Amino acid sequence: MSDPNAPRRSQPPLMDGLGKLCTEGKQLADYLWQVPKDEPARHKIVAILDQIAAEAGKQGRKEMPRICEELKTAAKATPSPQQVDVLVTGFDRLVNLWQAAKSGLL
Repeated sequence: MSDPNAPRRSQPPLMDGLGKLCTEGKQLADYLWQVPKDEPARHKIVAILDQIAAEAGKQGRKEMPRICEELKTAAKATPSPQQVDVLVTGFDRLVNLWQAAKSGLL
Protein backbone atom coordinates (compact mmCIF):
# COMPACT_ATOMS: atom_id res chain seq x y z
CA MET A 1 0.00 0.00 0.00
CA SER A 2 1.24 3.52 -0.64
CA ASP A 3 2.39 5.89 2.06
CA PRO A 4 -0.42 8.38 2.91
CA ASN A 5 2.21 11.00 3.84
CA ALA A 6 4.04 10.74 0.52
CA PRO A 7 4.10 14.01 -1.42
CA ARG A 8 1.44 14.26 -4.10
CA ARG A 9 2.60 14.34 -7.65
CA SER A 10 1.44 17.47 -9.31
CA GLN A 11 -0.16 16.57 -12.62
CA PRO A 12 -1.58 19.16 -14.96
CA PRO A 13 -5.29 18.67 -15.59
CA LEU A 14 -6.37 16.90 -18.75
CA MET A 15 -6.70 19.33 -21.64
CA ASP A 16 -10.25 20.09 -22.69
CA GLY A 17 -11.39 22.58 -25.32
CA LEU A 18 -11.22 25.53 -22.94
CA GLY A 19 -7.74 24.57 -21.75
CA LYS A 20 -6.49 24.28 -25.32
CA LEU A 21 -7.88 27.73 -26.16
CA CYS A 22 -6.28 29.29 -23.06
CA THR A 23 -2.93 27.66 -23.82
CA GLU A 24 -3.03 28.65 -27.49
CA GLY A 25 -3.87 32.24 -26.55
CA LYS A 26 -1.00 32.35 -24.07
CA GLN A 27 1.43 31.09 -26.70
CA LEU A 28 0.25 33.76 -29.16
CA ALA A 29 0.55 36.47 -26.51
CA ASP A 30 4.09 35.29 -25.74
CA TYR A 31 4.83 35.41 -29.49
CA LEU A 32 3.85 39.11 -29.53
CA TRP A 33 6.94 39.86 -27.41
CA GLN A 34 8.97 38.97 -30.52
CA VAL A 35 6.69 40.50 -33.16
CA PRO A 36 4.47 43.09 -31.41
CA LYS A 37 2.96 44.49 -34.62
CA ASP A 38 1.75 41.15 -36.04
CA GLU A 39 -1.85 42.04 -36.92
CA PRO A 40 -2.95 38.50 -37.93
CA ALA A 41 -1.79 37.22 -34.52
CA ARG A 42 -3.75 39.99 -32.79
CA HIS A 43 -6.90 39.14 -34.76
CA LYS A 44 -6.44 35.47 -33.86
CA ILE A 45 -6.09 36.43 -30.16
CA VAL A 46 -9.40 38.32 -30.33
CA ALA A 47 -11.06 35.30 -31.97
CA ILE A 48 -9.64 32.98 -29.29
CA LEU A 49 -10.87 35.33 -26.55
CA ASP A 50 -14.37 35.23 -28.07
CA GLN A 51 -14.26 31.42 -28.03
CA ILE A 52 -12.96 31.31 -24.44
CA ALA A 53 -15.70 33.69 -23.27
CA ALA A 54 -18.39 31.59 -25.01
CA GLU A 55 -17.07 28.28 -23.66
CA ALA A 56 -16.58 29.65 -20.14
CA GLY A 57 -20.11 31.06 -20.21
CA LYS A 58 -21.49 27.61 -21.11
CA GLN A 59 -19.65 26.17 -18.11
CA GLY A 60 -21.10 28.83 -15.80
CA ARG A 61 -17.83 30.64 -15.15
CA LYS A 62 -18.29 34.33 -14.54
CA GLU A 63 -14.75 35.69 -14.18
CA MET A 64 -13.27 34.30 -17.41
CA PRO A 65 -15.64 36.19 -19.79
CA ARG A 66 -14.90 39.40 -17.87
CA ILE A 67 -11.15 38.89 -18.27
CA CYS A 68 -11.67 38.12 -21.96
CA GLU A 69 -13.41 41.47 -22.48
CA GLU A 70 -10.49 43.29 -20.85
CA LEU A 71 -7.99 41.39 -22.98
CA LYS A 72 -9.90 42.08 -26.21
CA THR A 73 -9.56 45.80 -25.48
CA ALA A 74 -5.82 45.33 -24.96
CA ALA A 75 -5.46 43.24 -28.14
CA LYS A 76 -7.07 46.00 -30.20
CA ALA A 77 -4.90 48.75 -28.69
CA THR A 78 -1.78 50.19 -30.28
CA PRO A 79 1.09 47.68 -29.98
CA SER A 80 3.38 48.44 -27.04
CA PRO A 81 5.38 46.48 -24.46
CA GLN A 82 2.80 47.35 -21.80
CA GLN A 83 -0.02 46.11 -24.01
CA VAL A 84 1.76 42.81 -24.67
CA ASP A 85 2.41 42.45 -20.92
CA VAL A 86 -1.31 42.92 -20.23
CA LEU A 87 -2.12 40.16 -22.74
CA VAL A 88 0.48 37.75 -21.36
CA THR A 89 -0.55 38.24 -17.72
CA GLY A 90 -4.22 38.08 -18.70
CA PHE A 91 -3.76 34.72 -20.41
CA ASP A 92 -1.78 33.55 -17.36
CA ARG A 93 -4.85 34.38 -15.26
CA LEU A 94 -7.13 32.50 -17.66
CA VAL A 95 -4.87 29.42 -17.62
CA ASN A 96 -4.68 29.52 -13.80
CA LEU A 97 -8.47 29.83 -13.49
CA TRP A 98 -8.97 26.95 -15.90
CA GLN A 99 -6.47 24.77 -14.00
CA ALA A 100 -8.08 25.59 -10.66
CA ALA A 101 -11.54 24.73 -11.99
CA LYS A 102 -10.33 21.46 -13.52
CA SER A 103 -8.58 20.43 -10.30
CA GLY A 104 -11.76 21.02 -8.29
CA LEU A 105 -10.58 24.12 -6.45
CA LEU A 106 -13.28 26.29 -8.04
